[in-house]
Amino acid sequence: MVICGIDPGLDTTGYAVLRTDGDCTADILDAGVLRTPAAIGLAKRLVLLGDDFAEVLAEWSPVAVGVEQLYAHYKHPRTAIQMGHARGVLLAAASRSSAEVCSFAATHVKKYLTGNGRASKAQIQQAIQSHFRLAAPPDPPDIADAIAIAFCCGREMAGRRSAPAG
Repeated sequence: MVICGIDPGLDTTGYAVLRTDGDCTADILDAGVLRTPAAIGLAKRLVLLGDDFAEVLAEWSPVAVGVEQLYAHYKHPRTAIQMGHARGVLLAAASRSSAEVCSFAATHVKKYLTGNGRASKAQIQQAIQSHFRLAAPPDPPDIADAIAIAFCCGREMAGRRSAPAG
């Protein structure tokens, strides 16, 4: 199955598309970042982000999209608000594509991948590099986060499919 992972942000959104059997095996089909220039204003940035993500979805037709849940740090409320705008646009695009949308807390993804829910960005990059046998850690870290989210989503989807009915 093809799964997409999203690390939402207004300036930089990481995305990854994986093909997985739901087990520990997965192949990265595509990964990158979607960027929006601050100079064009919030409304146009959101339209651009939604359009760019819709192109990724149309190209790969994932069965599910895993998205990082919104979090807020009391020292940076503006960042959470901007992430919320971006996340909403991305969720809308995913829903329009008929993909199942799954939300994951960053701590859940980190713990799943590394065993530590408070793993650093560098630790996530190293774990992704090791697991997927990449020559270098994905950079920027948003790409590694998106790969981790997609991988976690694929495993959760497979777990639900193999669970006994009832």
